[in-house]
Amino acid sequence: MIFSSITIGEIIHNGLVFDFKNWNQPSMNEDDLRTTVARLFSLLDERRVDYVLVGGVALLQYVAGRNTQDIDLIIALSSLQQLPEIRITQSDEYFARGEFDGLQIDMLLTRNPLFAYVQKAHATPRSFAESTITTATVEGLVLLKLYALPSLYRQGDFVKVGIYENDVATLLRAYQPDVAGILTELELFISDTDLHEIREIVRDLQARFSRFDSSGKESSTNGGNEQ
Repeated sequence: MIFSSITIGEIIHNGLVFDFKNWNQPSMNEDDLRTTVARLFSLLDERRVDYVLVGGVALLQYVAGRNTQDIDLIIALSSLQQLPEIRITQSDEYFARGEFDGLQIDMLLTRNPLFAYVQKAHATPRSFAESTITTATVEGLVLLKLYALPSLYRQGDFVKVGIYENDVATLLRAYQPDVAGILTELELFISDTDLHEIREIVRDLQARFSRFDSSGKESSTNGGNEQ
């Protein structure tokens, strides 16, 4: 567990503060963000809303070094009707963006079969400073990141491509989940073409690990010989 002692409000505040694009923009202070985040999850629990925390905040439960400026949730469209406090600013078939007292919330809608699957099969309670929050597992986060990558490549969004590939690489390296099993699950939700591309991405990431391991072992061996 990485950030059980830090509040989600602090995580988002740090992400906003250290993004130079926000330096000339007014932003919520840390105390206000902490209060707003706590109110959001309290509201979700009070209304008995099924949700799963994903995105950068969820990732920080498993690995350090990831900035984020919003809350990402898997949630059903019908559940949003129970939450009029969230003002919807953008929406399409599978995604919605909302604002809750100045806090941005990006929502992955369970109309998408993969999002619904992750909510059902890859969610677990995790302890944050605010409370225990239903959060995607390592496997769930890897599924979501890999699923998104082919579309990001087609859109030419290589900033996000770099972020998502790094997220996947970090999780695979740190936790060594069953990659073959993850790809088998993913196969149910994507085209053969996208699956082929994702397999190539995973092979490339694993090759990087192999090169790093070989380099590290070689360096250690050489160092030992010199001594």
